[in-house]
Amino acid sequence: MHAVFDRQKNHGVHFHVLGKALRMSGGDHIHSGTVVGKLEGEREITLGFIDLLLEKSLQGVLPVASGGIHVWHMPALTEIFGDDSVLQFGGGTLGHPRGNAPSAVANRVALEACVQACNEGRDLATEGNEIIREATKWSRELADACEVWKEIKFEFQTMDTLDTDKDKKR
Repeated sequence: MHAVFDRQKNHGVHFHVLGKALRMSGGDHIHSGTVVGKLEGEREITLGFIDLLLEKSLQGVLPVASGGIHVWHMPALTEIFGDDSVLQFGGGTLGHPRGNAPSAVANRVALEACVQACNEGRDLATEGNEIIREATKWSRELADACEVWKEIKFEFQTMDTLDTDKDKKR
């Protein structure tokens, strides 16, 4: 529920303060926005939140991505979050046709394929779908998940945007 008070244009608490308060109270992760999936959030804002969370002053606080994410989002999630985050696949796990365990395998295979591709210097932004398709050749679980999620898209206008000079003149 932090978005109610940290993403408002006219009031709010800076995300760095939220992260520090979370850490001081014993928490170790906070939803930072996702960019992909169903939860809105401008890419640059989310990247800023992730950078704040991973800086030394907030050591031990991991960014969390969730909200409509599934295996086809893994290249973007890996590119955005790297391998130092928490990825919560709710419906993206529960919707697998063969159950949760095969879905967990699919998620893990997709993640490992993307991390390996990234380590090999491949461009996840342009090759992501190909990387996932390649991995389906050796994982039935991933192939099944890809079939389920192939048509799912969340297309709507982002409400959480950076202020521009044009906005400030209003």
